[in-house]
Amino acid sequence: MAGNSFGTLFRVATWGESHGPAIGCVVDGVPPRLPLAEADIQTWLDRRRPGQSRFTTQRREPDRVEILSGVFEGLTTGTPISLLIHIEDQRSKDYGELKDRFRPGHADYTYWAKYGIRDYRGGGRSSARETAMRVAAGAIARKILGAGVSIRGALVQMGVHTIDRGRWDWAAVDDNPFFCPDRQAAQMWEGYLDEVRKAGSSIGAVIEVVASGVPAGLGAPVYSKLDADIAGALMGINAAKGVEIGAGFAAAALRGEDNADEMRMKDGKVAFLSNNAGGILGGISSGQDIVARFSVKPTSSILTHRRTVDIRGNEVEVSSKGRHDPCVGIRAVPVGEAMIACVLADHLLRHRAQCG
Repeated sequence: MAGNSFGTLFRVATWGESHGPAIGCVVDGVPPRLPLAEADIQTWLDRRRPGQSRFTTQRREPDRVEILSGVFEGLTTGTPISLLIHIEDQRSKDYGELKDRFRPGHADYTYWAKYGIRDYRGGGRSSARETAMRVAAGAIARKILGAGVSIRGALVQMGVHTIDRGRWDWAAVDDNPFFCPDRQAAQMWEGYLDEVRKAGSSIGAVIEVVASGVPAGLGAPVYSKLDADIAGALMGINAAKGVEIGAGFAAAALRGEDNADEMRMKDGKVAFLSNNAGGILGGISSGQDIVARFSVKPTSSILTHRRTVDIRGNEVEVSSKGRHDPCVGIRAVPVGEAMIACVLADHLLRHRAQCG
């Protein structure tokens, strides 16, 4: 199987399955002499870790990361950094009835059609369990970007319920179980998701990620567009079904004079009067905040019986047991942050290589 790595100069290759003994990744291209310890990575992994509220899967995984290589006396050496997380709370028996049946909405059928074999225990390689390593790699990417670049994510829509952007407060994101920047919306979502969860169902969501402090000039105008790489990275997250940058699809309803981000000079520098472009023009960062949103579908593992077929072509029904997120969008917030961090770190290194 190919396709287990991403990036050009900052390159990440992940490995492992949902119910295997461990998952891990190798991060290559990290410059030497950057301070890095396991605690620097663990901080970000703890934000994604399951079982922290009744609104996420109750799988109890500590997600304790180990650095196996690439760091000496607290500094990166410039060699590949290998990271490991042991898996401690598998319940493979929950998936016994799914051995020969394809779950609707999952990758079961397509995986089997391609490879002729699949690990039915939690989805195996196609499980979102793998995204823990993306978050770990994102922690290293943040080290490359430096303290001047801030990457923050928030859940801005759950089902049909959206936040009020007039009440946006970044300080609220860490004060509720949804990474929601609108405290009132977060309170309403508690009752809403409780109803969905108790009904054995699930709901989708929209996540917004904002990267501030990104210098102008990252990216390229043709096949290495920064926004194209961001879109690809976000679409590569499990359950992602759509991505938009800046005004995104709403730009289709704007007139040219409304969509164009006009410019003036302020303190000797170019200042934009709006940011419909989401901080990227012609595939190159403008120095404004980079704003990206991605939507995730409802978790496909639900208790409701659904029609499907098995590997022998019989028409059957299936329902999912086990522990699953009623809204996968919640834990997708730190994953989205990490993927954008990885893309920006990669482009920063590529920019330095070409332009100094």
